[in-house]
Amino acid sequence: MDIKAHPQRIVFLDYLRAFACLTVIIVHSSEFFYIGSEHPLTIAPGDNLWVSIFDSMFRAAVPLFVMASSYLLVPLQYDTTTFFRRRFKRVVIPFIIWLILYAFVPQYGTSWSDTAACNNPFGICFNFPPVAGHLWFVYMLLGVYLLMPIISPWIKTLTKRGEETFIAVWALTTLVPYLRLLTIDGYLYGEAIWNEFSLFWYISGYIGYVVLAHYIRTYIDWSWRKTLAVAVPVFLAGYAITAGWFYGYAETIGASENGAILGDMQQLGEIEIGWRFCTINVAMMAFAIFIVFKKFTCDKGAVWKVVSDISRVSYGMYLMHIFILTAVFRLTSGYFPSTPACIFGVAIITYVITYLAAKALSYLPGGKYIVG
Repeated sequence: MDIKAHPQRIVFLDYLRAFACLTVIIVHSSEFFYIGSEHPLTIAPGDNLWVSIFDSMFRAAVPLFVMASSYLLVPLQYDTTTFFRRRFKRVVIPFIIWLILYAFVPQYGTSWSDTAACNNPFGICFNFPPVAGHLWFVYMLLGVYLLMPIISPWIKTLTKRGEETFIAVWALTTLVPYLRLLTIDGYLYGEAIWNEFSLFWYISGYIGYVVLAHYIRTYIDWSWRKTLAVAVPVFLAGYAITAGWFYGYAETIGASENGAILGDMQQLGEIEIGWRFCTINVAMMAFAIFIVFKKFTCDKGAVWKVVSDISRVSYGMYLMHIFILTAVFRLTSGYFPSTPACIFGVAIITYVITYLAAKALSYLPGGKYIVG
């Protein structure tokens, strides 16, 4: 296989985690330019194009994290008890700490009265606080981990043809968000007001990315030339759908009197359909990016040292970055000359500060329980 292993590490996964962490922050930096308070969907004049271009470009961030997490875990290399004990220490404990912090600590520019702990103190027993929407990812990831001991024996016995068949069927399920729009009531293949578990429900969602990562690890070992020949058109096709959906939908809403595009919560949900992580277009982008990063083998020099260091604290960076992103945006957004400059400027500043903060916390006694 064309993978160069650093001692106990897979080199390209470090590059991938560092990249995915940055792209998540860019995506969240873009949200300031289309999510409003008075109107859930609020796009200022001229911003539709920029948000469509940049947010869409990096929508594969979450699938990349899932694939990176599962690349070496499936099939399991040790017993189920050990697997869950390690996941609990590395994933669950830091998650609980940051969940509590987001509930009790005001964001920059807000007060105690704005916190979830003040308004709904028991809410974090059931879900993430409204200001920490990014924590949805951890709930999903834990659900994937719960399934790994179950699918591991199955995937060990699966042939290449069997994996390809599963991935093909899973790919069909990634069309469901679009197919819903063709129905009158939004229900598909057995769904009803009393049943949300449809025909494809059990083989849909993020488990497909777990199998896809295993397939790439086991069967895809291409040259750079073939990798780029496949990855470039696949990525561009997925990106065109992703960006085109957002931009086109926004244009159908039309501008208000002041030139802004304003929409309600339903329209916000529909404009983001093309951005959903388990759609065919985002899956295409994730596959393309993953197979390109799989070719990265350089494990020497200053760049590699920084990348590997970021990779080690990337989970902690993900958990804490909203605290820092909010502050950076409110303090610096007025200094940038344009929307693209602000999106990237705020994201890069946040990325650097978040890395330094996560690195510093990792040195504390018990720091691994804070940053993972």
